[in-house]
Parts: sequence; C-alpha cells; structure tokens
Amino acid sequence: MIEQLATSFIASAAFGVIFNAPQKSLLKCGLVGMVGWIIYVTLYEYSSDSVFSSLVASFCIAIISQFFAKKYRTPVIIFNVSGIIPLVPGGLAYDAMRRVVENEYNAAISLAAEAFMISGSIAIGLVLSEVINQIIRKKKLRKVSTEGL
Repeated sequence: MIEQLATSFIASAAFGVIFNAPQKSLLKCGLVGMVGWIIYVTLYEYSSDSVFSSLVASFCIAIISQFFAKKYRTPVIIFNVSGIIPLVPGGLAYDAMRRVVENEYNAAISLAAEAFMISGSIAIGLVLSEVINQIIRKKKLRKVSTEGL
C-alpha cells in the first residue's frame, strides 16, 4: 500500500510538471492524486467495481481540487488533471488494443467497454462535483443578495 501511495503521488506531481503547473502547486497536485488513489483502492477492495470506485474517487478529487484552487488562488484544472492521472485506465485501453491486434475481438470489446465506462465515470465525477459547487455558490450568492436588501 505504501508503494502505491508513493507511486500515485509521484505520478500526479510529475504530470503537474509536464502540465507546467506552478512549482508551489506540485506538492498539492501529488497529494490530490494520492488521496484519489487511496479512495479508489479502498472502494475497489470492498466493492470490486472499478467504475463505481473511479466515480467516487474522481468526485473526491474534484472536491479537493476546488478547495485547493480557492485556497491557493490557482486554476482548478491544475489539480483536477494531475489528480485523475492515477485513475486513467491506460493499461486497460492498451490491453484492449493489443487484443485487437491479436484478433481476439471478444476480449478486446470487453476490455474497451470497461475502459470506456471507467473514463466516463471519471468525467461524470468531475462534472458532478462542479455542478454541486456551482449550485452551492449560487445559493450563497442569492442569500447574500437578499440579505443586502
């Protein structure tokens, strides 16, 4: 488990370097990715459902990213993109394409469908978090504007 935490931290922080994130944000990028991976692994151990685990982990990544973005006055995308890197099903997509090349089409379709569902769940988790954040902001804005009258 310690190896996975270290690897996910390094992968997220390294992607922050590639993504030209500010140097002071790299530690936070690694932390977001590591926390997302912890959530994913924990949920996957209990549910054995990679799609649901990816959905919840990406939702949590987006929430943490929004918190860091607000606190450190940095664009949220820096933390979101770096944080989801450990969750991206690149190995699964590679295996699907390898099966296509090996003419194992049934296995390829199965793997590709799973990779697509995981990718979709990551996107849904990020979008859902942003929608909830926007709803909360609008409610706070309405509350402030009605109190001012």
